[in-house]
Amino acid sequence: MRKSLRLTALASIAVLMVAACSSGASPTPAPTAAPTVAPTAAPGSQAPATEAPTAAPTVDPNSLLGKVMAKGKIVMSTDPQYPPQSELKKDGTFEGFDIDVGTEIAKRLGVKLEFATPDWNIVTAGSWSGRWDFSVGSMTITTPREKVLAFSKPYYFTPAQIAASTASGITTLDGLAGKAICTGEATTYFDWLSGTLDLGSYTPTAKPPAGSTATTLSTDRLCAEAWKAGRKDFAGWLSSSTTVEAAVKDGLPLVKVGDPVFYEPLGVAFDKSGPDPTGIVEKVNAILDEMRADGTLKGFSEKWFGLDLTVEQGT
Repeated sequence: MRKSLRLTALASIAVLMVAACSSGASPTPAPTAAPTVAPTAAPGSQAPATEAPTAAPTVDPNSLLGKVMAKGKIVMSTDPQYPPQSELKKDGTFEGFDIDVGTEIAKRLGVKLEFATPDWNIVTAGSWSGRWDFSVGSMTITTPREKVLAFSKPYYFTPAQIAASTASGITTLDGLAGKAICTGEATTYFDWLSGTLDLGSYTPTAKPPAGSTATTLSTDRLCAEAWKAGRKDFAGWLSSSTTVEAAVKDGLPLVKVGDPVFYEPLGVAFDKSGPDPTGIVEKVNAILDEMRADGTLKGFSEKWFGLDLTVEQGT
């Protein structure tokens, strides 16, 4: 019996040793990373999306916008004899509605502003050869001009107003039939008097007084100044209502005749023959939108004209 027990004990030890050798120690498992849990949005709200940062848009250095930003300066053409839109004062500084608009555009572009005073017919002809960068000069957007100039959206709209010299005794539009009417060279007013005005969808249906003829001076305001100097070779004057009213306030010898004959959209102009103006037109349009939204444009109009001309008007 003792021998059996011994054999049994030996067998049991052998079994345990085989089991230990065959199974071995279990390896310790590598730690499992905790799952990433997106933050739970509060009920009724939307979890913010994570987006890659957007690179700032690059400006073509060869475009007009690129060149203006690189030199930190923009040159604006303006008329020194066109109050209240623009006028050169005795101290050598400029003032007026267009001056304020151009100054604000330059400020929001982040560049300095300088002025140039070329003749109006040179500005409207295009091919500026880089002598100035843009025109804030109450320029009407016309179909022919769009062939050589790129325009912003209109920044204001003006009524075209006929006036007569007090010496003529004329008080009605019919009284100007067969008479000479003065206006500025290369203007929409001259085109209207000549029957060639093309404003696209803004083209007026009103016609000049029957048999009237057009004569021109270098800028509109000089027509009224000529009456003051004693000229009598023309009886009428056509200009913007703002310029006519300013002349009346200044005591020049004229009277307004009839209602405005048409309304015109006025834009900021850029030369198509120079560096690509596409980018700066888009930038100026955005600036004009900002100025309209924050009341700056309206404020300038009311300051210089006494009313808001920045909204579209029609006859």
